[in-house]
Amino acid sequence: MALHLITETDFERLQEQARDYHRMEKALAWLAERWSEHPSLEDAAGAVGLSPFHFQRIFTRWAGVSPKTFVAAIAHAEARGSLERGESVLDATFDVGLSGPSRLHDLFIAQEAVTPGEARRRGEGLTLRWGLAPTPFGQGLFVIAPRGLCGLAFTDQQGSEAAFEDMHGRWPAADWVRDDVAAEAMARQVFLGSGEPTPVVLIGPPFHVQVWKALLRIPPGRTASYGQVAAWAGKPEAARAAGAAIGANPISWLIPCHRALAKDGRLTGYHWGLARKAAMLGTEAARTARAA
Repeated sequence: MALHLITETDFERLQEQARDYHRMEKALAWLAERWSEHPSLEDAAGAVGLSPFHFQRIFTRWAGVSPKTFVAAIAHAEARGSLERGESVLDATFDVGLSGPSRLHDLFIAQEAVTPGEARRRGEGLTLRWGLAPTPFGQGLFVIAPRGLCGLAFTDQQGSEAAFEDMHGRWPAADWVRDDVAAEAMARQVFLGSGEPTPVVLIGPPFHVQVWKALLRIPPGRTASYGQVAAWAGKPEAARAAGAAIGANPISWLIPCHRALAKDGRLTGYHWGLARKAAMLGTEAARTARAA
């Protein structure tokens, strides 16, 4: 795999995307509720108090595509029609997706599910480095275990302190060390690419880890229902439990819980906000469309 040299200009672009996401979040939340209506540029701009020209310029700078193209990409990604054709068709599509070149599937799983006893210890014996760094979806909070990334959260909804408490509450017995330099390096690797797989560490109960690994079967630009994810995790009758595991996923974006939808195709909730879920789905779908 060819290495990609990451420049300071690349990182400055990442910082700009983080700032623009903050400005576009209200618009994304509005679009997440109304994407199926194919809203006009004027309506979307008016919803956030901007002129159509100003809204289009900022949105296109952040997303790389126009608001109209972005909404169309979400509509394309929405899985209702595929679900109606049956899971076997989707399974075949997802199997193809697993063999594709996407970096989101090029992960090295550094650690399997911990035992129930280890889960109860909640990180005891682990040193976790954490810090803040920009991402295309706002400021990210990165949590890094000795063997790889174990947490990626976002700070803009409740602030960095609340985001830290959310992550800390998952592994309260660990030794937590602030390290923004390590967080910035991980942000560069995850969002700018270095040609090397991103190591991730899955720390959680066995069924949760099975669900998180099942999410990797969904290719970028596509979605699946909670029931399908439950089936891939080995418990087809446990859609509700799978939904809970998806909601508990600590590594956003790389473990793509944003690709899981309600059976009727609704985007539904997302731990880090419905606007961000729409942003992630639209970003992936737009990239997939451009690569086709």
